Amino acid sequence: MKTRLIIIVILLLVLTVLLTRNDERITDTLLGIINPIKQNYKNITQNIEDKSHSYIFQKESIEKLSRENRILRKRLLEQTHYIKQVKNIYDVLPQLSKLPIHNISITETISYVKLNSFSQIILTKPKALIENKLYGLIQNTVVAGIAQVRNNQLYGYLTSDHKCRFSVFLGKDKAPGIAMGIEKNEMIIKFIPKWHKIHIGDKVVTSGLDDIFFADIPVGIVTKVEVQSSYKVAHIKTYSDIFHPKTFFLINDAKATLAQNFDSNTTRLAIPSTTVENTEQNQSKISLAEHNQTCPVISSIPSRIDQTQEEIIEPETPLEKVEAPKKVKKTKAPKKKKHKPESLDLF
Repeated sequence: MKTRLIIIVILLLVLTVLLTRNDERITDTLLGIINPIKQNYKNITQNIEDKSHSYIFQKESIEKLSRENRILRKRLLEQTHYIKQVKNIYDVLPQLSKLPIHNISITETISYVKLNSFSQIILTKPKALIENKLYGLIQNTVVAGIAQVRNNQLYGYLTSDHKCRFSVFLGKDKAPGIAMGIEKNEMIIKFIPKWHKIHIGDKVVTSGLDDIFFADIPVGIVTKVEVQSSYKVAHIKTYSDIFHPKTFFLINDAKATLAQNFDSNTTRLAIPSTTVENTEQNQSKISLAEHNQTCPVISSIPSRIDQTQEEIIEPETPLEKVEAPKKVKKTKAPKKKKHKPESLDLF
């Protein structure tokens, strides 16, 4: 150990002596040995620093690009979904012209309630819907099912679900019944009066009496008829496509509005002005006008409705020519002659 220290000290002394001497050859030799070592060391440290900076920069760039990529992918999915919604709405808009627009909302399917059930769906919720009230769903122009708001969520029950129930009419005679869902593309109609004749192939439409659907919306076709106790039961094949529940029309209010808020004082049917030939026709016209003033208009498209106010009503001119009464000459009654009593001859 001591020997090594002595050798190192001697070498250091030799170096110091050589460096202190102003000998250019020694200086050049030492610089030629030391400079390459310093240059290699500097290059190595610079390479290490560059690589570290490059690694850090690449890491930051990768993280930044990854964030941007996630944002762009999210926006792409949103735009794709938006385009699909617009396409679905434009596909059904031509069918909307056949329905009362003021009582209709458009709703779309969000998801299924259960993955193993294709008859119950969750729908987008329009505004001003009442909790637990039943609403009708229409797919294009046929019945698709019913909807109900529960826990601030709109649930849809398609025609294949057992919770889907509404009133219908069957055949030409309009036999009443209650339609209930059974399975895919099939419903059963119960409580049909026994005396009604139901045939296979009869068309089934909504009755409009349950405050769920409008009247005469197609439901399906009768495929089988049975008799159970005091009622008839019919099996029908539905028109709706339950396996592609995309966009639906939701009926907000199925009540009739034509005769709603009827006021007999302001609404009446106009009677065409015709020449009255005799007194009987005139009396029949007056009775018809009174009937129109007291009975509401049932026709969906009345010919004309006159709404007037009391201050602008003018008296109607008589249609008949009324002749002035002729003056009758008074004739004097003949004077009665006084009867003189004759003298009585008693003798």
